[in-house]
Amino acid sequence: MPTTVAAYAATSPTARLVLTTIERRDVGPHDVRIAIRYAGVCHSDIHTMRGDWGKITYPQVVGHEIAGEVVEIGSEVTRHAIGDRVGVGCMVNSCRKCENCLAGFQQYCLEGNIQTYNGVDVDGTNTQGGYSTEIVVVDDFVLKLPDAIPYEAVAPLLCAGITTYSPLAHWKAGPGRRVAVVGLGGLGHMAVKFAHAMGAEVTVLSQTLAKKADALKMGADHVFATSDRATFTELANHFDLIINTVSAELDINAYLRLLRLDGTLVNVGAPPEKLGVRVFTLFDNRRSFAGSSIGGIDETQAMLDFCGEHGIACDVEVIAIDTINEAWERVLASDVRYRFVIDIETLKAEAPAA
Repeated sequence: MPTTVAAYAATSPTARLVLTTIERRDVGPHDVRIAIRYAGVCHSDIHTMRGDWGKITYPQVVGHEIAGEVVEIGSEVTRHAIGDRVGVGCMVNSCRKCENCLAGFQQYCLEGNIQTYNGVDVDGTNTQGGYSTEIVVVDDFVLKLPDAIPYEAVAPLLCAGITTYSPLAHWKAGPGRRVAVVGLGGLGHMAVKFAHAMGAEVTVLSQTLAKKADALKMGADHVFATSDRATFTELANHFDLIINTVSAELDINAYLRLLRLDGTLVNVGAPPEKLGVRVFTLFDNRRSFAGSSIGGIDETQAMLDFCGEHGIACDVEVIAIDTINEAWERVLASDVRYRFVIDIETLKAEAPAA
């Protein structure tokens, strides 16, 4: 029988998140039940809940940066054991048979992967995310967490981490490569840490220099203010790769002009507004403008292993679940350094006795 668990959900695009209960399916032969310890707060949670990206099924529980412990496994599960430290990211299944899935790119499943929340699960129910005490996920989409990184600091790696690691790896950030990171928020601060660990020369392009000390501490070699128009003159034709982490409208052509020959600007921020690209900006220097989603399961595991080897973790502010609505407002105001993470013990404390 399904299990009833505590969660925080909203009932409409304008409603506040409130305490409720949801049902998690019974553990099947290939399933893993996870007791959630921490859940990261992603800008995508807010966009999704408020209907910015399409239709939502309410009530909805969001959260796709999930870190916890295995408490039950199905009879056919061999990759995970009770007590394992595990994580769940932005997807919980895919078709597994299209050419992209077979190549390990489940994030680009041609039939559409099953998202951790606001998706349709294999049993036909609406998926609900990590702002809850437990989750049941098919074993192949459960990831092993590095022992060296605390639960709270590893949780945002399941989205913010892989979202920035994947394009840096694909476009070969490394020694001799000049990499710029636009924005130093939840995504941007991870991009800086990864690019530095990969050996690239890293420049942060932030609206002001208010976070310069933080950026340098994270591994940036240079920091420039984009509010100073001289920045765009000084850095013209300079970078091999630019990772744009900003989920807001900006003059994308101005940033494209910072690319040197065969340079690429990759958008990982997801603004609801359209970005107007002038094709003649791409003609100069044979520039490319690309997008990148999260990573496949194998690449996400490789990212987690890389973090364990290099001691890379997210900079987090741990919050209680009953402050989530205020935390969302702070995310929208860019008032977090650099990722909110919910302590799910505080949700357990709120939940009514069984």
